[in-house]
Amino acid sequence: MDIKNAQIIVDDWINDHGVRYFNELTNMAQLTEEVGEVARIIARRYGEQSEKESDKGKDLGEELADVLFVVLCLANQTGVDLQKAFDKRMDKKAKRDHDRHHNNEKLK
Repeated sequence: MDIKNAQIIVDDWINDHGVRYFNELTNMAQLTEEVGEVARIIARRYGEQSEKESDKGKDLGEELADVLFVVLCLANQTGVDLQKAFDKRMDKKAKRDHDRHHNNEKLK
């Protein structure tokens, strides 16, 4: 599935199940909340914090998918073609960063 199709799937879901999009500010707050849930898992599972028993069953993939869902909602409701923006960004990064990362001693 490409990003364009993912945006369509999210829009269809909103129209079929969600009634309407939350406003942009609500979705921004929701995105922050979802990123916080990802951060909690990463910090406790891969970082130095100990993982609480209540966190052990949390699925990182599902939490990342929640972040993606809200990002797709924000793109839809603000008229952003995320596929086009992503492709443009990847092209820019490839041109800008190719030699930079290959020549970075810290990455060797």
